[in-house]
Amino acid sequence: MDALVIGGTGPTGHFVVNGLLERGYRVAILHTGNHEVDEIPPIVEHIHTNPYDESELAIALGDRSFDLCVATYGRLRVIAQLLSGRVGRFLSVGGQPAYRGYMNPELLDPPGLPVPVSEERPLVRGPEEDEKAYRIIRTEEAVFRHHPDATHFRYPYVYGPYQAAPREWCIVKRIMDGRPHIILPDGGLTLHSFGYAENMAHALLLAVDQPQAACGQIYNCADEQTLTLRQTIEIIAAGMDHDWRIVNMPWELAMPACPLVMQPLTTHRVMDIGKLQQQLGYRDRVDPKEALMRTVRWLVANPPQADGVEHMVLQDPFDYQAEDLLVERWDAAMAGIEPVEFDSVPGYGMGYSGPGGRPRSSREFVE
Repeated sequence: MDALVIGGTGPTGHFVVNGLLERGYRVAILHTGNHEVDEIPPIVEHIHTNPYDESELAIALGDRSFDLCVATYGRLRVIAQLLSGRVGRFLSVGGQPAYRGYMNPELLDPPGLPVPVSEERPLVRGPEEDEKAYRIIRTEEAVFRHHPDATHFRYPYVYGPYQAAPREWCIVKRIMDGRPHIILPDGGLTLHSFGYAENMAHALLLAVDQPQAACGQIYNCADEQTLTLRQTIEIIAAGMDHDWRIVNMPWELAMPACPLVMQPLTTHRVMDIGKLQQQLGYRDRVDPKEALMRTVRWLVANPPQADGVEHMVLQDPFDYQAEDLLVERWDAAMAGIEPVEFDSVPGYGMGYSGPGGRPRSSREFVE
């Protein structure tokens, strides 16, 4: 059996390629050739071309046909059209911004996506709402127009080695630079679905193994556990043995946290992956806490260059002088607020029995 993987050298690529090899496929990867990874064994064929250029792509593919195509990179609409009638199965990867409110939470009333977001949630209605998201939707339509039995995956932000937008670097670099504090908005309670590369590749390979169940389906993908932004920072700091102060500010003031929040509000982006779990039996291969630390170890050993694409994509200036001044002014403002006494101290409600809540009715604990 012959498989074509378009991409193959990104964060999920080598997991997919090696997974296909283990399943008995002869694998060819089509990519630019600008990046090669050691995890791809020599047995794999490399087709070097520009996956975004229709004419170059057509020349590179020639009249070849494949039993399976996994398209994770390039102009997906063009790839789907060129391979129409030439592949036994077509699996493709796109993004989650297709959902209405994902990139522009103000489109919804009240602002922000519901929690969680299933595959049945409304999509962006037109380019006037979000041009990028609308292009994603039209691309999905093209995939199924040319390959009605295709399987399409809506990937989240993918983390791990070789990732293009290493959000964790915003945390790791500050720790490596010995920063005494990090600024978080609104308690760092934002929930945002991410997917570790090995986990996301596993989701895709489940569809390879179960063609009937996956036929014609769209799946949300993400790690099973969604960590808050604060939990992410605390896990990384503990793993790097770094003690610092987390400075909580309102979102309107916490400008240095923009690259971590990755949207204009601190509302949630949590995907419902129940369909993936129920139909294909998905479970995380790697626990997100361990996945985070694997990512951290990679970043420490392979730090992004200051003038590299990762810094350009993240848009984090690491302006420590401005951050220190902001913390200084925040502390001064908080110190200047006189405490207010309430005639009756507000409580957590009679239903709460945790620390600081309703005391038990007897002095001694009775089971």
